[in-house]
Amino acid sequence: MRAWSVVAPGPVEEGALRLVEKPVPVPGDGELLVRVLACGVCRTDLHVTEGDLPVRRAGVTPGHEVVGEVAGLGAGVSGFTVGDRVGVAWLRWTDGTCAYCLRGAENLCPGSRYTGWDTDGGYAEYTTVPADFAHPLPGGLTDLALAPLLCAGIIGYRALRRASLPAGGRLGLYGFGGSAHLCAQVALAEGARVHVLTRGAAARRLALELGAASAGEAHAMPPEPLDSAILFAPVGDLVPVALRALDRGGVLAVAGIHLTDTPPLHYETDLFYEKELRSVTSNTRADARKFLTLAARYKVHATTHAYPLSRADVALRDLKAGRFDGAAVLVNDLS
Repeated sequence: MRAWSVVAPGPVEEGALRLVEKPVPVPGDGELLVRVLACGVCRTDLHVTEGDLPVRRAGVTPGHEVVGEVAGLGAGVSGFTVGDRVGVAWLRWTDGTCAYCLRGAENLCPGSRYTGWDTDGGYAEYTTVPADFAHPLPGGLTDLALAPLLCAGIIGYRALRRASLPAGGRLGLYGFGGSAHLCAQVALAEGARVHVLTRGAAARRLALELGAASAGEAHAMPPEPLDSAILFAPVGDLVPVALRALDRGGVLAVAGIHLTDTPPLHYETDLFYEKELRSVTSNTRADARKFLTLAARYKVHATTHAYPLSRADVALRDLKAGRFDGAAVLVNDLS
């Protein structure tokens, strides 16, 4: 099969990602072989490609927002048949026995493994997934519409819950790409006032079209104090900016897996009055399934830009440059 491979982590403009031939993977015990129909393009894929995240598998194939159909079953699999449509997300495996898994926090499992980082992902004709970590998908949505929900949507949902937004609260979103524009729709459906702060004019227009109360520059102050904020942009300089925008007792959740260095915080202006700064680490399968249920109920929809899978490198370059709003999705044209 043909698949994209991170041949040498580095700038995506310099050929770090290359289309190569790889064997079709063989599903192991308890695994599904999945033929990729579509795969969302996530900023984490860019971090894997450019080396912002440490190499865990040489020559890895990125991609962890996979909509596909079951093409084969490993030994011991039940509950799936060939031809079923399934989703493959970032969280690929946890041990199920550590203290974190046993208390329902499998996202913190020290042995956790991730699609498109520890194992080959969806920038390919085929991928595999443990059946226990494959997600049934709601009907009535196209492959293109579903793909961004499988990471951007899920992590946005977890970030929203980590931000402890009160009912009818004021939420600030810093950065407005694939994840934020889905998170905003959940928050708005639940009665929040949403203020978007981001660098891109197209992203600000999209925010207002979706119902945001305001949309301004990333370093600007929102028009009212915030009860909660979520930092989606991987820019550490925005941490004190967002903290200063919080009302007393407000919470800032940092949603990204990678963040540039944070400048020193001034206690009195940035953290006093019981403001909180929280990180977000991956998600649980329960998060994923709750979000997919809510997405269907609230009619959450991704603003998508389709690219052929054969041009995945172009999609990542465009993501890096901020050339589109919403989310890019790779559509399999290789098979």
